[in-house]
This record gives sequence, structure tokens and C-alpha cells, in this order.
Amino acid sequence: MPITDNFRDYTAGLTGPICGAFDVVPDDAADLPQVTRGFMIGGPGDVAVTLKSGDAITLVGLMAGVVYPFRVAQVRGTGTTATGIKGLV
Repeated sequence: MPITDNFRDYTAGLTGPICGAFDVVPDDAADLPQVTRGFMIGGPGDVAVTLKSGDAITLVGLMAGVVYPFRVAQVRGTGTTATGIKGLV
């Protein structure tokens, strides 16, 4: 029997639940496969990102297990010390 999805006809928005995720490998040259709605980390540390707007910032002292609501286009290897990064879409 197929699983029921009462919300299959709804359009996903930024305030709705996360519906997908992917592993992020920090890279100074490559963009992510898609812009995130947010991200999580498995191991604490800093994450150097380029946001959807093109702004490059380093998010310092992030904690594991927290959903960070940033629209990220790239996670740079230089300056990123956090581990287990997951892009949320």
C-alpha cells in the first residue's frame, strides 16, 4: 500500500518543512548542486559560505544538530572547520 501524503498538492515554501537533503563537501571552486533552504552540521565549527546573494561570509562557532536557515550557494573548504554538513532543501 502506498504511503499517504495529504500535502502532495501544496507548494513548498521557505517556511514549510524540509523535504530533501544532501551531503555537502566543502570546495573552494564548486557550487552546491542547488541553493539550500538551510543546513545542519554534525560536528561543531566554522562554515565559510557564499550566500545566494553572492555575499561571502564565515559563520563562526556553529553547533552540531542546529538547522541554520541560510540560502547557501557554496560551502568553501578554506575557513570551514565544521564536519558532517548537510544541505537542506
